[in-house]
Amino acid sequence: MTTQSPAAPVAPARSYDDYSAPLWQRVLLTRETAVIALTAAVVLYSILNVPNFDGPLTLKFLLQDIAPILLIALPMTLVIITGEIDLSVASIMGLSSVLLGVLHENGMSVPSAALLALLAGLACGALNGFLIAYVGLPSLAVTIGTLALFRGIAVGLLGTKAITDFTDRWADLATDTIGETRIPLVMIPFAVLAVGFVVLLHFSTFGRGVYDIGLNDEAARFTGIDVARTKLVLFVLSGVVSAFAGIYFTLRFGSARGDNATGYELQVIAAVLLGGVSIFGGRGRLHGVLAGVVLIGVISSALRLESVTVNVTNIIVGLLLVASVILPSVLAWTSSRLPRKAAPTTPSESHHQNAASADVAEHERQ
Repeated sequence: MTTQSPAAPVAPARSYDDYSAPLWQRVLLTRETAVIALTAAVVLYSILNVPNFDGPLTLKFLLQDIAPILLIALPMTLVIITGEIDLSVASIMGLSSVLLGVLHENGMSVPSAALLALLAGLACGALNGFLIAYVGLPSLAVTIGTLALFRGIAVGLLGTKAITDFTDRWADLATDTIGETRIPLVMIPFAVLAVGFVVLLHFSTFGRGVYDIGLNDEAARFTGIDVARTKLVLFVLSGVVSAFAGIYFTLRFGSARGDNATGYELQVIAAVLLGGVSIFGGRGRLHGVLAGVVLIGVISSALRLESVTVNVTNIIVGLLLVASVILPSVLAWTSSRLPRKAAPTTPSESHHQNAASADVAEHERQ
């Protein structure tokens, strides 16, 4: 009778952010670092080669253009890390824009109308979150449906009409800069929100739960995480921030329309994925996402200054998004080819390894 020798244990594959890897690999071989480096390279190239890119108004207009995407990318990052997605954000922007315009046109002050628009965004996010977290419907299907629903309500309320009678005071607030700098005022609420989301995701038990849900929601549930409540909170945050972005969008352009911000959901998702967030959930960092938003904004601004059409810009952004999907596999392969530092073994582990080796030798002699 012959016996088969036991198979040698196979070492698990190492990803580029494995904590057994040297520190320099964990810092440099990441998607976030790659996106930040690419962003810096594109900015430097644009300054040196694109006419007027370093002009006095370029930074102001660049930040104003990407401000709504920066805002919505904050909650969208957390939503996608949990393995869900929200495609209704641009429609919520449009709905909040219409509500702001209609309410103001009927005699309500801009602050009061904006508050009601924010509450409407909260209700939209709560609807998405309830259907996904408590009814158990897939987020892709739910938010495709609410994308059409919210946009339909916005267009139905206003039709093809545009409301433009906003006072200069509020329009100036959306377009003014901080003192003598070129930084728009909207960067102040963005900075506050960004700090809040960084603390929430990276320095709180709630954030650890977000990652756990993305890795395995069933396991997260067994560890005591309220998965349904967490997802509901995230979709509510997404709705409120999207409504705020819609209010800013309306005041910046001085126009409330039902089709405002059409297509912004794709720009937000592209920036989030480009910034290193896994579409399957469980992985991502906010600094990479913000770099992804800036990268797309810089490319769009530079191409616009070069009189390149929007279609070409969309092609380039699409290629970047495809590259961002391929990049994790490339980085993982690169990391797997590098030498790995062996983890130290305790005396008890060494004893068990020696015993196992003796058993293998005994089987081979038989």
